[in-house]
Amino acid sequence: MLVPEIVRSKARAAGAEAWLAAVPGLVAGLESDWGIRFGRVLEGGTEALVAEAELAGGAPAVLKLHIDRPGGHARHEATVLRLAGGDGCARLLRADEARSALLLERLGPALSELGLPLPRRLEILADAAARVWRPAADAGLPTGREKAHWLAGFIAAAWERTGRPCSERAVAHALACCERRAAAHDDERATLVHGDVHQWNALRAPGGFRLVDPDGLLAEAEYDLGVLMREDPEDLMAGDPRARARWLAARTGRDETAIWEWGVAERVSTGLLLHEVGLQPVAREMLAAADRIASLP
Repeated sequence: MLVPEIVRSKARAAGAEAWLAAVPGLVAGLESDWGIRFGRVLEGGTEALVAEAELAGGAPAVLKLHIDRPGGHARHEATVLRLAGGDGCARLLRADEARSALLLERLGPALSELGLPLPRRLEILADAAARVWRPAADAGLPTGREKAHWLAGFIAAAWERTGRPCSERAVAHALACCERRAAAHDDERATLVHGDVHQWNALRAPGGFRLVDPDGLLAEAEYDLGVLMREDPEDLMAGDPRARARWLAARTGRDETAIWEWGVAERVSTGLLLHEVGLQPVAREMLAAADRIASLP
């Protein structure tokens, strides 16, 4: 059974070689227990084996097997999908958290494949994210404060680990933004957020687009919009970089400063991560944007 090389690499890095060896047995067990037929492995995933599946009646679905590692990734994803109930996110058909397995509705092509101009993509993604936002106080998901602290720790460690591929000023700027967003977290105002809204995670569905692969947080809604600030860095820097934050704030009725600061943190953390795994030129573009933004008055 073919597990994509990038998933194999992530599994090895997580010490999950036993999971790799167990994948054929896991799939066979799920086929039997859920009455499904395993199909073509899909490319593009990095944290899980994702494949087409067919339900007993012939309806199409998608089987997702998360790498077995600490962090509760499958549980968090299943929680978001259950709470969203098919509104803004793909519908969850079955879940087996002990086996880190999810069965999802099969949707159409990703937004990234459709060649739409950036303004239209931002409209689609912001609107899809907004449909996910809802109260979920007892969902058991990580908080925005925890995420901000995690981002700060990751940025500091990854910057040193990768040979300091961006300026110290950019890192200091990102860490300051993390500190402010952690301090701003309010449990009573926190909402369910997807956590990784971008054009590869938005698939065409009846009536529009639905999001897949949620990380799942209880945080400011602005966190999702901050992810949109990190994407398309060259376009961002072609004009006033704050214009996108203003547009997103106006589109959604959310706070421009919070969007901007989450964007700073996400841009540096993701740029460092992509640099570490060798995804170029986007890593260089993100970190170059971070360097320039940190120098703005």
